[in-house]
Amino acid sequence: MSSSKKSKTFYLVSLGCAKNTVDSQSMAQLLVGSGYRLQGEAANAEVVIVNTCGFIGPAKEESLQVLSDLAAHKRRGQLLIAAGCLTQRYGVEVARQVPGIDGILGTRRWMDIVDVVTRLRDGAHPEPIYHLPDAPTVGTDEGGALRAAVQGASAYVKIADGCRRPCAFCAIPLIKGTAVSRPVGAILNEARALQEMGVRELVLIAQDTTDYGHDLGLKDGLAQLLEDLVRTVPHVDWIRVMYAYPGYVTDRLMEVMASQPQVLPYLDMPLQHAHPAMLRRMRRPANMDWVHRTLDKMRASMPELALRTTFIVGYPGETEEEFQTLLDFVNEVRFDRLGTFQFSFEPGTASELLGDPIPPEVKEERYNRLMEAQQRISLEKNQALVGKTLDVLVEGQGRLEAEGDQRGEQTPISLGRSYRDAPEIDGMVLIEGEAPIGEIVPVRITGAMAYDLAGMVDRE
Repeated sequence: MSSSKKSKTFYLVSLGCAKNTVDSQSMAQLLVGSGYRLQGEAANAEVVIVNTCGFIGPAKEESLQVLSDLAAHKRRGQLLIAAGCLTQRYGVEVARQVPGIDGILGTRRWMDIVDVVTRLRDGAHPEPIYHLPDAPTVGTDEGGALRAAVQGASAYVKIADGCRRPCAFCAIPLIKGTAVSRPVGAILNEARALQEMGVRELVLIAQDTTDYGHDLGLKDGLAQLLEDLVRTVPHVDWIRVMYAYPGYVTDRLMEVMASQPQVLPYLDMPLQHAHPAMLRRMRRPANMDWVHRTLDKMRASMPELALRTTFIVGYPGETEEEFQTLLDFVNEVRFDRLGTFQFSFEPGTASELLGDPIPPEVKEERYNRLMEAQQRISLEKNQALVGKTLDVLVEGQGRLEAEGDQRGEQTPISLGRSYRDAPEIDGMVLIEGEAPIGEIVPVRITGAMAYDLAGMVDRE
């Protein structure tokens, strides 16, 4: 049967981080623009696409499991495409591990999804079709796709792809290539389009947002981009910055964040560890004096600043003393939000020669100690907000059964996020009653939990 007589339908699974979500939605846009219809179930689609994650071991396993499940239930004539990070790095290996994959598409040419699908539909292919060019392409050849992932009233906007940092544990440069920034004009045009769609929050993402514009010859490129965005989209209420790199949060960036109300006093800066010797082994910035000075300056200029960071425990050679330094640092600095990963051995990275000598039970024990400390800190910070009023972006509604209510009666609630909460990874604000979805409303905080807040719309 020719491709013109087949049903042009697709089903897409997106795994991993928000950066993958942007790529997934961009691929979906290109397919829809070529006459394909998105299906809600794999069984109803002619083409099934899995945008994989290959960042760490558990993510690889999840990607392979999803692919295996879909391959096992393929119906006659259905096509299965594995795309994304895992396939960019392990394309042939993925196809060997999961019989039934028809096409392999990496991260560096996601914009060729329509061409790959067309080739698969047009003829027999006893072997998978591999589409894995080495050269990354960002900004100049994106097929006209909107490089954003819209989720309700928020949108992730990818400002760059790839990374040029030398972190010993990270496979991203092997997967994505070096850092390539998108042109300022392209980002501003997308921001205008998102504003016209009614988006209230832009979340700027990249492997390293603070490196934005380096390859374009820009100095303080992220600060410049934020200033341009503020002028370009005055009706977008919130602009949030994720994935800052230590040592590259400049005075100008801090000044822009402090002076522009649209730019939220929120910064995600993954530090990975706090012991200088450990950071040097990780090939990360090891100047902890800079970290302390910068955090102090930011908090002085933005008293309401919400700080998020990420740490790795169980990196090869981590001693109990080094871990204790990290734990003491967390207790001293008191981050608002904190994520922790247990070290995952990644072949091909600079840390491969170190192996994975820390026993799993030691990693788990350190992970638990660190997260217990952060849970206490987070609860104390949330309790300090009781009685205050925060602007909250409402994202959903539901009903809550009162504890101990034998009649089964339920009360309406709304769910949202304050400026302190990035989508998907941070806490929520539970609001009494029904608040309008997509609107930003003032909420008086009446209760605090370890990670979430409760409150009611402030009508005064």
